[in-house]
Amino acid sequence: MVTLLPNPTSHFFSPSLQSIFLSTFFILLIEDSSTLIDRARGVALTGMEDDPWLLVEKKGGHFAAGDRPFFVHGFNTYWLMVFAADPDTRSKVSDVLREASSAGLNVCRTWAFNDGGWRALQVSPHVYDDQVFEGLDFVVSEARKHGVRLILSFCNNWEDYGGKAQYVRWGKDAGLDLSSDDAFFSDPTLKGYYKAFAKTVITRINTFTNVAYKDDPTILAWELINEPRCPSDPSGDTLQAWFEEMVAHVKSIDPVHMLEIGVEGFYGPSTPERLELNPYESAGREGTDFIRNHQVPGVDFASVHVYSDTWLPDPDSNVHLQFVRAWMHQHIEDAEALLGMPIVFGEFGVSVKDERFNSEFQQTFMETVYDTFLSSSQNRDVGGGSLVWQLFPEGTDHMDDGYAVVLARSPSTMLMVSRHSENLNVYRLGGYNEAKESSIPESNIHDEL
Repeated sequence: MVTLLPNPTSHFFSPSLQSIFLSTFFILLIEDSSTLIDRARGVALTGMEDDPWLLVEKKGGHFAAGDRPFFVHGFNTYWLMVFAADPDTRSKVSDVLREASSAGLNVCRTWAFNDGGWRALQVSPHVYDDQVFEGLDFVVSEARKHGVRLILSFCNNWEDYGGKAQYVRWGKDAGLDLSSDDAFFSDPTLKGYYKAFAKTVITRINTFTNVAYKDDPTILAWELINEPRCPSDPSGDTLQAWFEEMVAHVKSIDPVHMLEIGVEGFYGPSTPERLELNPYESAGREGTDFIRNHQVPGVDFASVHVYSDTWLPDPDSNVHLQFVRAWMHQHIEDAEALLGMPIVFGEFGVSVKDERFNSEFQQTFMETVYDTFLSSSQNRDVGGGSLVWQLFPEGTDHMDDGYAVVLARSPSTMLMVSRHSENLNVYRLGGYNEAKESSIPESNIHDEL
C-alpha cells in the first residue's frame, strides 16, 4: 500500500483465561460502550505475563513459539520509526502499541527504512541518521514492552519513504546510466547499497536494550521490500533473481529470524492456469509470480495483500467480499499444497475515502478476512494470519489515508478484533469448530464517532 509521510511541523490469551474471557464478554455486551472498551482491554492485556518471550519460528506449515502454536493477528502502522525519532510524537508510538496489545493484536508490520528526504534513516548510501535509528530502537523496545512482535521491512517499491526510486536517484548521482526505477533490481551498485543497508539494520545494537536486532525475539520476521513490482520484465526473471540474491544475503547475516519477500500475491507465468484468479488482467505482467517467488530457498512464509477497493472497479460490495474469499481460499490452498509454508495476509483493508464504501463496510471487510482465514484453515495443515492496514491512535488524523482503524473511536471494531483474538486462541488449542462455538455473540453496539 502507498504510504504517507507526516508533515514536518498475545500473545493470544493464555489457556487458563478462556472461560474468564467468555463469561466476561457476556457481561460486557450489556454494559455501556465506554465500559465495554475498558473491560475488553483488561481481559486482552492479561495472558501475556506468564509467557516466555521466545523466538517465533516456522515449523512445517505453521508458526510456533517454543512448543506453542502461534497465529499472526496483527496490524500495520508504517510510521512508527519517524514518530519515535521525535520526542514530541514518540508518545503516539506507545499509544498505538498499547491499544493494539489491549485488543489482543500480537504483530505489527512497520517500516525499518526511510531513504533520503525528511527525517531519513538512510541519508545517502552508507550514511545513517543516529537520531532516526534511535527512533527505530525505541519502536523495537516498546513493542517488546507491550508484547507485540514486529515484521520489519527494508525498502519500498513505491516512492513513499524513498523506495527503489531513491536508490536509482543515488545511482544517477554517482554517474550510473539507469533507464528506469526497475534498475534497482538489476544494477550491481544499487544492489550493493541495499545489501549494506539491510546488514546495518540486522546487526544494529539497540540503544535501549543493548540487544542486537538479529538476536531479538521481538522481531518476528524481516521483509525484503514492500509490494515489489518489476513491470519492465513481465517474465519475472529479474525479480526472481533479485529475491534469490537478497534472501541469501539476509540469511547469511541472520539465519535465525524468519524472512518474507513482501509481494501482493499476483499469480505469474509459472502458473498460467491461475492468471484468471488475479484481480485484473495486467496483474500477471507486474514481474511477480506468487508460486515461483515463494519457492526461493530461505523464504519462510508466503506474503499476500488484499485490496479489492483499489483492484476492482465494481461498486457492488458483495462482489468485493466474494473476491476476498476466493483470493484468500486459493492462496491458502497453494501455501499448503504447493509451498508447504505458512501464509500471512500482510495487508488488507478498505478506504472509507472511496465513495463506494463506508465505515460499516470497512468493518464487514475486516470480519470477512478474519472469518475466511479461520474457515479456510480448518481442514488444511497450514497456519499464518493477517495484518489489517492500518491501526492509528487518536491524534494522528493528518496521517489517515482513508484506511485508518482507530479502536478508541469504534467499540464494535474493538470487540470484533478482540473476538478474533480469542477465536484464534481457541482454534490453536482445540480446532476450528470449537473456535466458532466459543465465538462471542455479535455486538449491537454502534460506533461512536
